[in-house]
Amino acid sequence: MSTNFFAEAFTGWSEKQAKFKNPHIKILIFQRFRCLLHLSEQELFCVLTPQHMPAIHQPIRILVSQMDQNLEMDVLAKLKGFLATAELPDDGRLPPERELAQSLDVGRAVLRKALATLQAEGTVWRHVGKGTFVGDRPIDTVADINAMVQRTNPLEVMGARIAFEPEVARCAALNATGAQIAEIRNCMIKAQQAPTWRQYEQWDNRLHRTIGEASQNSLLLGLLDTLNAVRRAVTWGRLRQTPVRPPADHHSFAEHEQIVEAIADRDGAAAADAMRRHLRSVESHMRDMR
Repeated sequence: MSTNFFAEAFTGWSEKQAKFKNPHIKILIFQRFRCLLHLSEQELFCVLTPQHMPAIHQPIRILVSQMDQNLEMDVLAKLKGFLATAELPDDGRLPPERELAQSLDVGRAVLRKALATLQAEGTVWRHVGKGTFVGDRPIDTVADINAMVQRTNPLEVMGARIAFEPEVARCAALNATGAQIAEIRNCMIKAQQAPTWRQYEQWDNRLHRTIGEASQNSLLLGLLDTLNAVRRAVTWGRLRQTPVRPPADHHSFAEHEQIVEAIADRDGAAAADAMRRHLRSVESHMRDMR
């Protein structure tokens, strides 16, 4: 269809609506016309010149833009809500874009904008051809990680964590911002409230990574990401004999609280000690399950 077709169609259609003076009514008219022709807003603006748009002028265009911004914020909120409750695979991979858009009942274009926003915030990262994943992009040493996975085992990974993560917690206590401490505490609470083991493990992973971010040391964070990549790839081979969610007295709950409080108190030594005790407790439980 030609530009003239769209322009003439809109001119005739909008003239019938000229009796409406309220700009919000005119916006609805404009959006309805756009939907009838299956065009995006930008496509319609491109083919309609001012003389073809007696009912659409600059103030209305600004209001239309504001409506789109509100839609983008709504979709972003939906996406964040999904990430907070979804049971994702161990690698944190999100569902395919088409499936995710259908699940959230949103358009794919606005979903891409929301994903781009979260990527800029460091909440997700994208790998071309593989998908979108929760967290920052890990260090691209896949070959080295695969080689390490072949040589290690879960108890070795725990030993590495015990040697490394207490120092990360100490740095977090010294350098965390108020917002980061609030997010660390939020992850702790979400882990305690998780309705399934899978969701608990996701929030537990986020808690430890957020502590890494709070260290304000990009090298420590990169090493932590590499360690976590190895940890996720190693086969743990343990079967949960407990109910579908962690019990109310799960040992990690109190241990997490001690770590978080030490970080909030800016007590580096206490944070390191609390993290070390927590990881040794996890190691002990792992040995008991063998």
